[in-house]
Amino acid sequence: MFKRSPFLPATVLVFILALAAALFAGSYTYTMANPTPRHIPTAVIGPAGSPAGKAFIGGMEKALDASLEPRPYRDRAQALDAVNEQRVFAVLTVRADSVRFEVAGASGASVAQLLAESAVAVGRAVKVPVEVADLKPLQPGDPRGLALFYISLAAVIIGFVGAIQLSVHARPLNPAERIGFTVLYALLGGFAIAATVDWLLGALDLPFAESWIILALTMFTSGMVFSMFNTLIGRWAMLPTWGLMVLLGNPSSGGAVSWPLLPSVLGHIGQWLPPGASVNAQHTAVYFGGHQHLFPFAVLAGWALLSSAVFWFWRHRHPGGRERGGAHAAL
Repeated sequence: MFKRSPFLPATVLVFILALAAALFAGSYTYTMANPTPRHIPTAVIGPAGSPAGKAFIGGMEKALDASLEPRPYRDRAQALDAVNEQRVFAVLTVRADSVRFEVAGASGASVAQLLAESAVAVGRAVKVPVEVADLKPLQPGDPRGLALFYISLAAVIIGFVGAIQLSVHARPLNPAERIGFTVLYALLGGFAIAATVDWLLGALDLPFAESWIILALTMFTSGMVFSMFNTLIGRWAMLPTWGLMVLLGNPSSGGAVSWPLLPSVLGHIGQWLPPGASVNAQHTAVYFGGHQHLFPFAVLAGWALLSSAVFWFWRHRHPGGRERGGAHAAL
């Protein structure tokens, strides 16, 4: 009797929710509680082999546990282009007896703060005068650089919650109709997020059309990922969706903690998941206009196409839908 009663799935859910709570807290704490530098490319201009250059670079590598990766550049223009392309996180200009160390706050607030603080401490320790500046400061309404993470998080979560609600409250929708309504709520939801953050709150000055497209694509992808899992495993679809998008995808997205400070495996994995791709595309759109990359859009589109294809191919297994002519019969 117990197996056929509602108590069995309820009991299973109790243990699943407890485990999910532990994993949720653990995944975010592991990635964000104590970020550690692992790989920080830095452009170097001038005589790096000079006494001042050697002393400062050596001190920085020691302070960052050999995580600083100096890369020589011919001139400042070339170094700034590398910053805009997000190939380096700082620019070190070596002079005769001093150095200028320029961080890029927009490349990652946590990385910039770590580099700036380390540069001041190292300069004092090795007795090399250091001038610290920010090449790419964050917008005034987003001093910690977290707003882009939050709007991407909203798009991810509302994306799959929307698909869940369609399954509950619009169960008779046929597969093509379900995809169509997922597109509609993604477009409207992306617009609402961008308009609220930019026009209503003034927290960010967004390149509106581009940010809207990114948010809508994120919401659609997230919704179709749930629909795919719902087709494959039915009522337990929330488990892999939550695991992929929230437990793994969001902490490794680089939004709250920049990829150079994440555990290396997560830093690489995060770029291939929808939350990381969304943060990456949004971050470049807002702070590095004119230097947008195809990769994050390809990741989002790839997940959207894969999940939509799986959903469509096995659409006969998806819970819901209605028989053809059902609407006429109802009349």
